[in-house]
Amino acid sequence: MTTATAPATAPAPAPAPPTTTTIRTNGVGTSSVGTNGIGSNGIGTDGIGTAAIRRTGAPNPGVRELLAQGRRSFSFELRPSRSEAGERALWDTVRRIESLAPSFVSVSYGAGGSSRARTVELTERIASDTTLRPVAHLTASGHSLAELRHVIGRYADAGIRDVLALRGDPKGDPRGEWTAHPEGLTYAHELVSLVRSLGDFTVGVAAFPERHPGSASWTEDIRHFADKCRAGADYAVTQMFFHVEDYLRFRDRLASVGCLTPVIPAIMPATDHARIARFAELSNARFPQHLAARLEAARNHPQVGHRIGVEYATAMAERLLAEGAPGLHYLSLNRSTAGATLEIHRNLGVRS
Repeated sequence: MTTATAPATAPAPAPAPPTTTTIRTNGVGTSSVGTNGIGSNGIGTDGIGTAAIRRTGAPNPGVRELLAQGRRSFSFELRPSRSEAGERALWDTVRRIESLAPSFVSVSYGAGGSSRARTVELTERIASDTTLRPVAHLTASGHSLAELRHVIGRYADAGIRDVLALRGDPKGDPRGEWTAHPEGLTYAHELVSLVRSLGDFTVGVAAFPERHPGSASWTEDIRHFADKCRAGADYAVTQMFFHVEDYLRFRDRLASVGCLTPVIPAIMPATDHARIARFAELSNARFPQHLAARLEAARNHPQVGHRIGVEYATAMAERLLAEGAPGLHYLSLNRSTAGATLEIHRNLGVRS
């Protein structure tokens, strides 16, 4: 998930879900793509059925099936490149990740949909040219309903049936005021409902271990998360965080209201203090002062900084798994962090 992507938060309060209710959607239902979905909008009359048949080489079960089996998910998130050199480096990373046979890979979606074309093209190419299972990012930000249907249709036609549905950040300033497209959606749970209505998709959403910055309280934050689960979310991936306790407390809050949706923690290796501090600021994540001090001391020694970041993230990952996390989602958003996430995964010596 992108580094500063936020789900929707509704302004109107609603009753918190009762503690006796399990808020979890494990099935897809009977909705299909055809006369009521992608086909009827002129985005390919074969819909998801034919596309899924074409992708018969998918090596892994979908995320929903994987987690339902009690298996752990290990995945990587990539960012589209803006240059030819960056594209070559990206595909080198893709091939290195492919050799690890992760549960899935995902491709980040720029604020306000700014990287939509590059994100969709890269996701489609991963689906057609590799053995990896792609999870397609999709944000409501900056998109009309027709545009969202079109993107979902392209994903479906490429045989992609896993979508990470996010509200998204406003273009230009991820911390700025969010305004819905006049012909679009307002909340992340609406996007979840849209994706689920258009075909047999597994849908993931965002989770915020340190609370979404737009939520006035934890009660409100958990209520909004539950709304996404009721709309059909199968699992969640967290925003970056650097304190394991924040994840554990968030998980306990969900359990206290009966929400059993699996939440996969995201791992961002902090190998460069200035860059990671900026990411953390945009995503409202607390950065550990002791880690910042160590990285600052290693400012002129990048290899030392790399080792510090990898060691800290590996220790986080080990504890998260020991505490029962359903897997890990490595944020491999540039060449430096991509190499570090691969190293962290090798350090853990785990299999899904």
